[in-house]
Amino acid sequence: MAESLGPRLYSCYNCGNHVSLHDDIISKSFQGRSGRAFLFSHAMNIRVGAKADRHLITGLHTVADIYCGDCCELLGWKYERAYEASQKYKEGKFILEKAKIAKENW
Repeated sequence: MAESLGPRLYSCYNCGNHVSLHDDIISKSFQGRSGRAFLFSHAMNIRVGAKADRHLITGLHTVADIYCGDCCELLGWKYERAYEASQKYKEGKFILEKAKIAKENW
């Protein structure tokens, strides 16, 4: 019988701080600053930076950069506001860049 290691997690690639659960992934089809990125419904052990308006691929959004709560590595951003009706589902959600996170308990 296989031992359960607990939930599958994503951690900061720099220090190993747990930043999200695999079960919280909404989509793997996003683009970040450094390549592929994932949209998560929740993130943990992070710091949220100042809000700013940015023109992204899907239009104008108010976002805030998110940082690892331990080592302060930039991991992605949080969608604070979407101006296009079709993008409202992103509000309150988190982008974590694939290059900035590592799998744990897989």
